Amino acid sequence: MSTVNTLNPIRTLIVDDHPLVRDGLRARFNRSDEVLVVGEACDGKQALEKVLELEPTVVLLDINMPTMNGMQAAEAILDVAPDVLILVLSMHDDREYVAQMLELGARGYVLKSASAEEMFNAIKAIHSGGIYYSPSIAFTLATKPAPETHGLSDREQVILGLLANGLSSKACAAKLHISPRTVETHRRNIKRKLGLKSMPALIRYAIDAGLGAE
Repeated sequence: MSTVNTLNPIRTLIVDDHPLVRDGLRARFNRSDEVLVVGEACDGKQALEKVLELEPTVVLLDINMPTMNGMQAAEAILDVAPDVLILVLSMHDDREYVAQMLELGARGYVLKSASAEEMFNAIKAIHSGGIYYSPSIAFTLATKPAPETHGLSDREQVILGLLANGLSSKACAAKLHISPRTVETHRRNIKRKLGLKSMPALIRYAIDAGLGAE
């Protein structure tokens, strides 16, 4: 697990329309030197304003909210602040919700039933460049039968799954005992075969194909 410099804690914005949820999350994070809650928002519109005002590193974002829901908020936030890391916090473990949020650019998806430890692990995981799913979501994604793989080779399917799980090309190469250049070649071939151009689109495909979260 990566460590966080406690002199520079991860600036986090909590976005949820329930005050009790926000209070509970703030109380959890206040017990840590690694996460600093810089603000709260009760809906997507206010979240967008707070992102511009407070410049958080991570936005912990609910999906079901009034005025502007989490999906609309994620798209709007990343449009004006593309470096912000969005971690979805939701009661929904539906595969389609997960896929849509990741396609919009979210870096992780945590259920509201998660423990304080899991919340911290999720924030630190996306802060270090990874992707995080709650275990039950990871199980659902990993066990659903895979549809048509559109001509991807077995090796390409493995690499796509690793990329969808947040591994870099270098990390994929180390895991598979091949060169990073070979991984990049496979990556280009995967995009060409699937007709996809962005990493979020590849992640969405990997989820639908049951290739990620292994």
